[in-house]
Parts: sequence; structure tokens; C-alpha cells
Amino acid sequence: MDWEPLRQQLEHILQVPVRLSKWTWEQWLREADTEAKGKGAPPKSLSNDQQVVFLVHKEAQEALVLTVEAGGLTASERQLVELMLESRRVQDKKPAVSVSEEERKVGMVRDWFKQQQDVGLSNAEMPDTLVSQLSLYTTKIPLLLYGDYSQSRKVSYQELKKLLESFFEAEIILIPLMDKEWLILGSEKMLSMDGADEKEYGEEDSLEDTLAAIGYGLHEMLENEWVGECHLAIHYPIIPSKSLYATVLQLRETMMLGRTYHMGNNMHLPWMLQLEKLINLIPEAEKTNFLERVLKRLDVALDAETMTTLEQFFQLDCNVSETAKKLYIHRNTLLYRLDKFKQETGLDVRTFNDAVLVKIALLLYKVTKRK
Repeated sequence: MDWEPLRQQLEHILQVPVRLSKWTWEQWLREADTEAKGKGAPPKSLSNDQQVVFLVHKEAQEALVLTVEAGGLTASERQLVELMLESRRVQDKKPAVSVSEEERKVGMVRDWFKQQQDVGLSNAEMPDTLVSQLSLYTTKIPLLLYGDYSQSRKVSYQELKKLLESFFEAEIILIPLMDKEWLILGSEKMLSMDGADEKEYGEEDSLEDTLAAIGYGLHEMLENEWVGECHLAIHYPIIPSKSLYATVLQLRETMMLGRTYHMGNNMHLPWMLQLEKLINLIPEAEKTNFLERVLKRLDVALDAETMTTLEQFFQLDCNVSETAKKLYIHRNTLLYRLDKFKQETGLDVRTFNDAVLVKIALLLYKVTKRK
């Protein structure tokens, strides 16, 4: 066990120097015998005029100890440190939690993924031994989950799987890929579970609409019921035995693009990021040159209000009336803002060509860190 974080915590709490060092076990026993004379039980810490020494851990013939200046501790604080160290030692001795057969199987898939990634493969077909163990021959809906929780937070595989299956009301496959990163494989039946019977005659959602509804519903549940903020990306249905590895790479790319170009949006849909994917391939120097050419008065033109106005305008298909309603401003106020932007940049976003140029420029502007 790494005891350095504990040393740092004690030093911060006690506001005195705390030193971690090693003694021989014989030395600790000798000093403990001296301290314990006439006192019965062996001491959990040693003291003299200069310092207090706490036993942290015994390994073979060595003793790991913490040393604190004698004047830096009250009697109560000394007892609390002894209790804390004893508690940590007991916890350390507890047997490891047994891993279920299911966790062992998904762990094998995780290890296989890492092996392919380490050699830099962009596509790889899973071996039959792994596919058969998890029944990956049928169509699945893949989602990638990244939890923005702290490193100290321990997330239980079984608890998360139970939560997901409760939400979907069906069995799912959950594969931990990397730290804080989870792959979810849901049944194809999920596509028909979201209010299909309530639709009016002739009304039908597209596949993208259905997947988006699944993703947004799951994301809302996870942020409320799980460990707070998280990111989620969803993909079209796949047959995992053929394309699971490539799909995971695409999901990671989708999440990266969403987090880069749409900060604040934690649900990432690949069909909504096609332009961002293309732009991301452009070299940095070319991105900067494009911005300089298209928006000559860049910093003046793109203040926070203008950025919000343009983003809403594009999101609502350049519809002036709908954008004004969304922004809670009068239609003439919106037209004034668009005219002002045209005067400063020479670009009229109410025309198709200029709208395309400004849309690309906005995406690039977010990642050049010039705001």
C-alpha cells in the first residue's frame, strides 16, 4: 500500500512536519520494550522529548514508521493517529472482494482491447473464445460512458450494472475499459421500448431520433442516480463479434469531438458531429489562417452575446423568428445584431455561403483558445 498520501494528509491536518521512514523490526521492538516497561500492552507509538513515532506497517524485518515532532501533537491527537493507523492496517488485511464469473469474462475483453490498442490497431476482430463467452453474436446498441468522478471514488461494477438494467428493464453487457470508462451493450429491443405504442398513426421516429432519446434518457438518469457529472456517446446498432473494437474507437472519437467543440454538452451523437470530425483533421496552422481570412476583426466581432446569438441562429436553421423567441428578444433586436456582425466582418449569415463560413469559423474559434 502507498502510505505517502496518508502522510501528506496528516501533515496538512496537524500543520507540522510528518516524516515517513523505515526502521529495522528489531529496532522497533527494542524501543517498544523500553516504552512498555511497567505499562502492560506494547505501545502503538513511541515518544521522547523530541518526537513521537507511530508504527505504520511491518513488512518482513522492516518497520515503516511516521515521525512527528513531540511538541506538534496533543495527547488526544496522538490517540486519534494511533486509531487511524490501526484502522488502515485492519482494512489492509481484509481479503479482496471476490470477482464474479461475469466480471472475469468482461475483464478478459478489457485486456484484449488494451492489447490491440497498445499495438496501435484501428480495426480488430474479437477471437471466438471471447465472443462466445459474452454472446456477442446478436445485434447490440453500444454506448460509451465516462464518469467525471474523483479518483478517490470507487465505482462498483455490480452496482452500476444493476442500475443500468433497472433503467432499461433488460439485461445489458457492461465492460470496464479504462479508468472511469465503461462500454454498455444494450439489446436491440431498446429501439422499441421508448413509447412506441403511444405514437399516433403514421408517426414514426428515425433511428437517430430513437437512439438520441435513449441516450438523453440514460444520461439524465445517470447524472441524478449515479455519481454526478458524466459523458455519454451512443452509436448505431452493431454486431459486436465483427466490429466491437472499431466501434469503441469511434465512440471515443465522438466523445472527444463533442467535448472539444461543444463544451457544456455531455451527450454526444456521432451524426451531429460530422462537420466537427472533418474540421478536426485540418492542421492547426491552417485553422488559424482560415480564421484570420474569414473573420478579419475576430476578437471584436465574437463577444459572448454574438457567439450565443449565432449558435442559436444556426441551431434553429437560420430562422429569424424562432431564434428571437429562443433568445427572448424582439425580432428587430436579433436583426440588429446580425446586421452589426455583417458590418464588422463583411459576412451576412442570412445567406447560405456566409452562414457556412461562419459556422465553421465558430467551431474553429472554440479550439484556438483565443477567446
